[in-house]
Amino acid sequence: MGDCRRVGVAVDFSPCSKKALRWAVDNLVRSGDHLILVTVRPEGYYETGEMQLWETTGSPLIPLSDFSDAHIMKKYELNPDPETLDIVSTAARQKEIIVLMKIFWGDAREKLCESIDSIPLDCLVIGNRGLGKLKRAIMGSVSNFVVNHAACPVTDTEFACLLPEVDWR
Repeated sequence: MGDCRRVGVAVDFSPCSKKALRWAVDNLVRSGDHLILVTVRPEGYYETGEMQLWETTGSPLIPLSDFSDAHIMKKYELNPDPETLDIVSTAARQKEIIVLMKIFWGDAREKLCESIDSIPLDCLVIGNRGLGKLKRAIMGSVSNFVVNHAACPVTDTEFACLLPEVDWR
């Protein structure tokens, strides 16, 4: 991938991951960069599809044209939503960037940290589900784990998810 920056964004197609993606496109990505969407699927036994081939190492880098194709993504048992596709398609066109996707299978905390070295990424943007302190303590936080264990700069866009819920009146 040469001398371009490789900006990763963790996506699970939730509202918070879409806000993290939008934040990365608006504030971080610049012309010539590679924007790499990193998604982690649950670990499991897969009899069919691409998961059997790539479960250990993650999928190959999938170009935007392929992950926009529902037939191709069905092989990965993944269905990117129209809003995410619109965000990345618009960014690719307007900012002149290359958009790719990499799919991993397993524990999100471990696989996101692994993706930094295996892709490799220059930085990672991750959303936050907005769990309260108690739920975070009990369930653990993927974003908190990645921020504390990643081998590159990580931006946790927690407040981007909370802002719409704030009553400014």
